[in-house]
Amino acid sequence: MQQLPNATNAKDGRENGGIRMNETLVTVVGNVATEPEFREAANGAASSRFRLAASVRRWDRAKEEWADAYTSFYTVWAWRALAANVAASLGVGEPVVVQGKLRIREEEREGKRWLSADIDAVSVGHDLSRGTSVFRRVSPARPLPTEPVRTAADPVRMPADPVRLATDPVRLAAGPAEGAAPAIPDREPAAAGAEVPPF
Repeated sequence: MQQLPNATNAKDGRENGGIRMNETLVTVVGNVATEPEFREAANGAASSRFRLAASVRRWDRAKEEWADAYTSFYTVWAWRALAANVAASLGVGEPVVVQGKLRIREEEREGKRWLSADIDAVSVGHDLSRGTSVFRRVSPARPLPTEPVRTAADPVRMPADPVRLATDPVRLAAGPAEGAAPAIPDREPAAAGAEVPPF
């Protein structure tokens, strides 16, 4: 557990970098204990939460093996894009590493005092010391351009063969639409019962 130093501006006491004074930044390694619960508010703000189980392991000299000493549970909160990625990526039992700001909440239920530890996650990922993972970059939704944009990863499409288009059995069976330009066969649905050419 690492406690951040005071990070106030000497002139006016404003917070620096979005981190308040004396917030406790923690990194917890454990397993996902509950399915992530995703919610989206009416204003579009997304949040998700899940329970994280972190077990301390100790060497048992009598049995000469490692054993679980005790388990601590945390409620992990994620917001905005991280919330959606957590809900899409994590499942129960998966090993994860969570970094975020620790909050201890105190409440009273039926006359008893309860303490709970919450983590406002800044970063969540799979623990690669215990398995493998595949990363998929998610970009924010943008309107599609009017003209297709070719990237280096896109395959180069060769111009359509006019002879093949003219003799295509699928196109001949369906017949051209009135006033329509010829379509590329692999983007046109095959007619019922027609044999699809192998290309």
